[in-house]
Amino acid sequence: MEFFDEISSQALIWASAFTYPVGTLMIYSPRLDSTPPRWVHLAHGLLLFLYQTFDAVDGKQARRTNSSSPLGELFDHGCDALACAFEALAFGSTAMCGRSTFWFWVIAAVPFYGATWEHFFTNTLILPVVNGPTEGLMLIYVAHFFTFFVGAEWWVQHFGKSMPFLSWIPFIYEIPTYRVVIFLMTAFAVIPTVTCNVRNVYKVVQARKGSMFLALAMLYPFVVLLGGVLVWDYLSPSDIITNYPHLVVLGSGLAFGFLVGRMILAHLCDEPKGLKTGMCMSLLYLPLAIANALTARLNDGVPLVDESLVLLGYVTFTASLYLHFATSVIHEITTALGIACFRITRKEA
Repeated sequence: MEFFDEISSQALIWASAFTYPVGTLMIYSPRLDSTPPRWVHLAHGLLLFLYQTFDAVDGKQARRTNSSSPLGELFDHGCDALACAFEALAFGSTAMCGRSTFWFWVIAAVPFYGATWEHFFTNTLILPVVNGPTEGLMLIYVAHFFTFFVGAEWWVQHFGKSMPFLSWIPFIYEIPTYRVVIFLMTAFAVIPTVTCNVRNVYKVVQARKGSMFLALAMLYPFVVLLGGVLVWDYLSPSDIITNYPHLVVLGSGLAFGFLVGRMILAHLCDEPKGLKTGMCMSLLYLPLAIANALTARLNDGVPLVDESLVLLGYVTFTASLYLHFATSVIHEITTALGIACFRITRKEA
């Protein structure tokens, strides 16, 4: 008799909850700055609620069925890393924030990468009392449900109109509400969390008389990923983040998933601390994209290759890289441990 193990629930809910927003939003909100039907907000909220629920119970199911394994940890956090991109797209549509959707992804990705980096050194996943996987996700799906009732326009009007009882606060009265959310999340969630990550890693490195330089070097690929995309957008003649936000966030999210997965694998295999050159594989496409954008400066604003095609290539490259990584690691772990990927078999008495 076969049972779903700890990664089955993650696989099913990921497939439904986070591939759905891309197709839906490409139809109803192609640049994430137009109003989708109200039911889209409701669907996003419900699917995110289901995702959080499955994410919370899969570990208990694994322990109950005695099916916990390193593959379960890798799969769990790997799905969470990809979820940062998909949920950023969903919320970007809900808040009608257009190119600022990229910054919502950054706000989600930076603390996630910091927590994974910290876990690599401390061997403990330390979450504050108020954290992203619980209260953070709850706030997001509540925002989806709220938007179902008030409409997406609520997020783009001036903060003073959205929150009249806070209109007395200076400087932010005429700022769109979604931008105020970005500022608040950065100031009160991202910066404090990353500060704690760095402090905790520093303590461990000092106690073990290690090198903080080697520890910080593991942040290099993620910093280059963000910097590379921003440079590409700055040089882009077609303003890629504004006109193709789905492709930019999706491609960057897949590259981010590869970086996180590679770091988790290094932790599971107890690899030496320091920069993992294999992580830099996800960055190889960006120099080509930037070079193509630069050709527009020499050709009257027309790049050598249409940037929509370059972005499709970016998504294809990062998706292929991530799928190759995932399938090869799953094969090696299941072979080494003698387990199945999506099922467990009851042992005969």
